[in-house]
Amino acid sequence: MDSSLFQLEGKSALVVGGGQGMGESTAKFLARAGCGIAIADVVKERADRVAAVVANLGQPSASIMGDVLDDVQAKEVVERADRALDGLDVLVAIVGQASFNSVLDMTPEQWDYDQHKNLRYFFITAREVARLLIARGKPGAMVCIASVGGLQSSPNHASYGAAKAGLMNLVRTMAAEWAPHNIRVNAIAPGSIITPRIPATPERVERTRQGLIPTKRLGTSDEVGKAVLFLISDLASYVTGHTLSVDGGWMAAYLLGMPEIPAAGVLDATADAA
Repeated sequence: MDSSLFQLEGKSALVVGGGQGMGESTAKFLARAGCGIAIADVVKERADRVAAVVANLGQPSASIMGDVLDDVQAKEVVERADRALDGLDVLVAIVGQASFNSVLDMTPEQWDYDQHKNLRYFFITAREVARLLIARGKPGAMVCIASVGGLQSSPNHASYGAAKAGLMNLVRTMAAEWAPHNIRVNAIAPGSIITPRIPATPERVERTRQGLIPTKRLGTSDEVGKAVLFLISDLASYVTGHTLSVDGGWMAAYLLGMPEIPAAGVLDATADAA
């Protein structure tokens, strides 16, 4: 890979939720492009392992254990990453969870938790990074993971869909407010992606053959990581406030058939909070 295309050499990134899945893939792609990485995760061993991979790729790395669902810890994660890498330029936030229930059966507590885990954490974390960048007069780039569930109706997981829709609106607002400071903010909306938390079960594979996904396959964490690298890099220097769908054509074909959604339960749609 010609890393000069991305203009990330010498820059530093905090990858929240970087200990596995899409976060791990993103960290590896950013490191190969010349970026130092602070890996934040709720599981220390996961953060340590990916930080070691980044170091083996020849880039500065740091491992941080913290839960950004807690406002105090979210600020501490940003501060620790900033110190460890001698300044931050990039934030990638990969946190989320889908709770499944009908609107009639959903409890207010379930609703509030989904808003917190899929929306509030980014408000706190991104704001802390932006404050550092603005105080130093530095440009920056941020990407968060939304979902196709926020681009369409979300039967039986309304709280998740509403939170992801709110996340994409927050991205647009941050992009507009922080553009004068040369800070870009974008989002990725994955479709059905294979991750350690959501493996390629026979049921998921069968739904791809039923025509829900035009490419007839599930996506991979690496395919999300590549899209994040693009949005963070100089290749997307004039892109801000945008949500990029990485979904194998899911949204293009959505009107042809609604996906089968479980009536109740919980599914981690991205990665553990970190």
